[in-house]
Amino acid sequence: MAKSGQGQDPDMTAAATMLKRATELDSESKFQQALVCYQEGLDLLLRVMKDGKYHKQIKIEENATGFSYESLLKEYLNETVTEVWIEDPYIRQTHQLYNFLRFCEMLIKSCKVKTIHLLTSLDAGNRTEQLSALDEIKRSLRSHGVLLEVEYSSSIHDREIRFNNGWQIKIGRGLDYFKKPQGCFSLGYCDLDLRPCRETTVDIFHNKHTKKL
Repeated sequence: MAKSGQGQDPDMTAAATMLKRATELDSESKFQQALVCYQEGLDLLLRVMKDGKYHKQIKIEENATGFSYESLLKEYLNETVTEVWIEDPYIRQTHQLYNFLRFCEMLIKSCKVKTIHLLTSLDAGNRTEQLSALDEIKRSLRSHGVLLEVEYSSSIHDREIRFNNGWQIKIGRGLDYFKKPQGCFSLGYCDLDLRPCRETTVDIFHNKHTKKL
């Protein structure tokens, strides 16, 4: 299961209340009054989006399924997304590198990405494999017309994803919120929607002006 909720923005609360009232009036066949409430509710929502105040929080519970990258983020991706910034200190171990690869695959299928920026940390004990894997991902993305730019930082701690259409996603565990599969031939090994998750929180914001990482 997952729980979600909105931030404490008064315009968002007012919009939700107005749209709820509109559906009640609609069910009572009071169509003219319902229309007015729908219009006012949508106007409030547009104001929230314009001001960059949107905030949604999703709580992924321990062992929950159905939270692949695509399921979690597809509604925020469209043809306007051409550039993506990923800040995650743990794109180092083998399974984390595969997670990043799966995330890149999701971007290729879901939007018109042209540039992906990754900021991560170097793994002193696994440096050769890490650099080799990221270089291979870079070459593969290039064959699809996508540029991968990788930078390394020894002081990085935050985990954040930004799309150039204004959406910003903060996942408590970064891309590494899936549990280890029971085996190579068990459900969830390939399809992340079937993979149990570790408990984490996802915060989704919309900013009118997205700042590069």
